[in-house]
Amino acid sequence: MPDRTDPVPPDAVLEHVTPGTDLVVPLAAGEPVGLLQAIDRAAESLVDVRVHQMHALVDHPYLDGRYGDRLRHVSYFLSPVTRRHFHDGGLDFVPSHFSEVPLVLRHNCTQPLILAAASPPDPHGYFSLGTNSDYVAPFIGRWPIFLEVNESMPRTFGHNSVHVSQVLGWSRTERPLAEVPPAVPDRLDRAIADLIAERIPDRATLQIGIGSIPNAVLAALSDHHDLGIHTELISDGVVDLVESGVVTGVYKRRRPNRSVATFALGTRRLYDFLHENPAVEFLAVEFVNDPRVIAQEPLMVSINATTEVDLLGQAASETIGGRYYSGSGGQADFARGAMFSEGGQGFLVTRSTTNDGATSKIVPRLTRGSVVTTLKNTVDKVVTEWGVAELRGCSLRERATSLIGIAHPDYRDQLTREARQLGYLR
Repeated sequence: MPDRTDPVPPDAVLEHVTPGTDLVVPLAAGEPVGLLQAIDRAAESLVDVRVHQMHALVDHPYLDGRYGDRLRHVSYFLSPVTRRHFHDGGLDFVPSHFSEVPLVLRHNCTQPLILAAASPPDPHGYFSLGTNSDYVAPFIGRWPIFLEVNESMPRTFGHNSVHVSQVLGWSRTERPLAEVPPAVPDRLDRAIADLIAERIPDRATLQIGIGSIPNAVLAALSDHHDLGIHTELISDGVVDLVESGVVTGVYKRRRPNRSVATFALGTRRLYDFLHENPAVEFLAVEFVNDPRVIAQEPLMVSINATTEVDLLGQAASETIGGRYYSGSGGQADFARGAMFSEGGQGFLVTRSTTNDGATSKIVPRLTRGSVVTTLKNTVDKVVTEWGVAELRGCSLRERATSLIGIAHPDYRDQLTREARQLGYLR
């Protein structure tokens, strides 16, 4: 048997895949593409193997369900790749808060095997999971693990190191990491961002996602001071704020002077910034996204996108037109944590209408088939380009009035009539 200090071919992973194996794979850039390709090539000989993963970015053949129960994908958050396969019946989807995915995996996986991308080992024999910690980190040393070493993977710090003695084996690859270029904000994005930025105080700690509105918010914070980062996802926009000195983390209560995340996704610039950077820590999602941990940060600010908000304040953020689009992710985790933070704020952001203006995003009732991602009792502030509706502690009448006030003017009269029919307004 080869020494574990020596790399092996990707197909060597098949020695450890037996009937009923549950393969656990990190999300996004943490996916070991070559290992999954080896699994895919051997699919006809597999028996009841499942691949558990959030937000897959590589379209492997097995994702369309062609191998039946021999090899099937289980998604915990739909991506542009997996979304269509789910709607075609090719894979299974498990709804879950991001913070609870490790808990769900403990329940679902009876024969777990982790497959993950990693940086080359350091002189002490430690691999780094690089851009990821996510739901894999809690199982390092507890569940068997097989790695794919990629020279492109940054070596990062936190709870995402794996010693060579803890791996079944590892292969090498030379492959660019998955990249997502920053979305360019437009006029409406900047209008929403300005409304948020003016409400963020100096010394606040931020959780912010990826996309045009988050990028606009980060750009609007250039005059702030001593901000901190405690977020599930770290993206390119954070780099500018760290390098300019806006983000220092000095006043954070947990992990002061460090930016905390559970995974990263962006461009090569971000990955180079993360490489051997001790100011960024990647920690397990069951810590990063735990509302009880989040709540310990004073002035915690959570900023997340939603697709539809009804006049009660219920936010449907994972369906569009009643059809599944993504997943719960960490939105409710951070909204809940920010609610209990001293001086904390939770922002849900959306444009007031669809891009063509034909449909209002503020609705009397959620579209049939839509699911509630963040409960009305948890939603704090809803933001469109028309303003900020502050809902915390408000009555149903106050909620409806505030939300109608940030709807597009073309829809306000109709929303008012329907609010009266529903008994929210008199």
